[in-house]
Amino acid sequence: MNSASHIETGFGFSSAIYYHPEAYTTSGPKLMGRNAAGESFLRGYFQHSSASTFWAQVQKPEHGQHFAVQAKAQGRTESVYALTSQNLSALAKPGLVYYPGPGIGQHAFHRSLSTGSHSAWSLCGITHTTSSAGAMDAISELITAPVQTWDAVICTSTAVKDNVNRLLQAQVDMLKDRLGVSKLVLPMLPVIPLGIHTQDFVFSEAQKKTARQKLNANDHTLVVLFMGRLSFHAKAHPLAMYQALQKAAELVRSTGKKVMLVECGWHANEFIQKAYQDASRQACPNVEVITLDGRKAEDRETAWAGADIFCSLSDNIQETFGIVPIEAMAAGLPVVVSDWDGYKDTVRHGVDGYRIDTVMPEAGMATDLALRHALEVDTYDMYCGHTCSLVSVDIDAASKAFVQLFESPTLRQTMGAEGRLRAQKVYDWKVIIAQYEALWSEQHQIRLAALKDAPQLAMKQANPWPARMDPFHAFASYPTHNLKTSTLLSLADNSLDAAITRIQTYQAMAMVNFAKAVLPSNEEIATVLQQAAMGPQAALELLKSIDESRKSHVFRSLAWLLKMGILKMHH
Repeated sequence: MNSASHIETGFGFSSAIYYHPEAYTTSGPKLMGRNAAGESFLRGYFQHSSASTFWAQVQKPEHGQHFAVQAKAQGRTESVYALTSQNLSALAKPGLVYYPGPGIGQHAFHRSLSTGSHSAWSLCGITHTTSSAGAMDAISELITAPVQTWDAVICTSTAVKDNVNRLLQAQVDMLKDRLGVSKLVLPMLPVIPLGIHTQDFVFSEAQKKTARQKLNANDHTLVVLFMGRLSFHAKAHPLAMYQALQKAAELVRSTGKKVMLVECGWHANEFIQKAYQDASRQACPNVEVITLDGRKAEDRETAWAGADIFCSLSDNIQETFGIVPIEAMAAGLPVVVSDWDGYKDTVRHGVDGYRIDTVMPEAGMATDLALRHALEVDTYDMYCGHTCSLVSVDIDAASKAFVQLFESPTLRQTMGAEGRLRAQKVYDWKVIIAQYEALWSEQHQIRLAALKDAPQLAMKQANPWPARMDPFHAFASYPTHNLKTSTLLSLADNSLDAAITRIQTYQAMAMVNFAKAVLPSNEEIATVLQQAAMGPQAALELLKSIDESRKSHVFRSLAWLLKMGILKMHH
């Protein structure tokens, strides 16, 4: 590893990686999606980059040494250079810095302060979650930070690009209203998905046989896999999956088939672990549920190699892309996923598997959730949990998708093969790194053209706090449908007594009553269900006996009753 003082001039365009070991490893104390994505990216970058020299911007010299070790471990023999804040201006030599987050605004300030120019190099960031306070602040600050047209923030899905554009527009509207701002300079917002190492998910017949033996799954066992953090409030609420699997298990029971659900992940604490156990016992008693530790490589291999079908009914705004369906496709598994965020881009409905419709209330119905989050009444986890409690996944459609896959080995094989081919052609890091480098080259050309033209280039509001706007507006493109006053709803079954009994059972679950602050009272629930028992009718009609001051609150809660499988929507 070389210091910048040893760098010779004359290198062609390259790129520097902003490198902190914690951001590129899954072995740290707190494993999050961004860690897995960072570790996977770095491996892909070293394996497939066309660079003839590797650069890292680091906070400490030892981080540069760590970067060099990673490069060598992947077989790269090229020179590695590390730059710190002490010699930041040397970043002009590689010409671009890739930062593993959306907050390139502060780095634009660093660029201007260290060189007296906005054009010394380009910056490239990337979105992970965009619902946290830090991420929303970082994105909104792009409007006032000295970012340039040769900078970029990669959006990992079309849904998250819409979210980023909404956040930026809200910030612009506020500045126009307050300051009369008319000139805007924005970075590029290209859509490039995350990548995976598709070869990691190819398993031999022997591995598959061993995995199923470990699961005690015979030829009559249908194994459905969920992979990822087991968090009902900040990942994917499992109740829709449990209910759909229970219905499907009942329908295929006569064929002698047994349904097994493998949840391969980890619970943050014993409270959440117990919540999952209680919910699965009550909601899917005819499904055998097995939990494996997703932090262990051997357990992940057992899960991937032993599964027949993959499922992820994500309903959470913290998700932006969702890597596990791609991994499942690479493993040759048909997928059943929610029609939500990045899944809309990655999974082809009816080809690689099934995307299941989702419903969320219209914009304007969650300003109180935004306020609670902004005032820190709610933690970020509670903000995500309250929001997802009002997002529903179509349980009947999910059940039908499972039944179709359960009943047809040929369909499972066909969809699995289609998914694997798509993963290899579209999402392998070999393909994605090439897209990154094409973007970086484009940024370089735009910057050089600007320097040629200007060589001395230097240095009424709908959302009162754009970085804390109503999540149902900010994430309006995530669901399939928005709940409207005209949406036709009825009881999911014809028995009012059964519906009331079932909702009371669900309310006792830890994974449901944690969100009681955003849910209606028992009296309001009873009033709505009594009206719904009269048959399909517009959502507004279900509220005609609700006190006027409570109608908005109860209206959005109709999405919660859909989520619980108590109400159903008529298309």
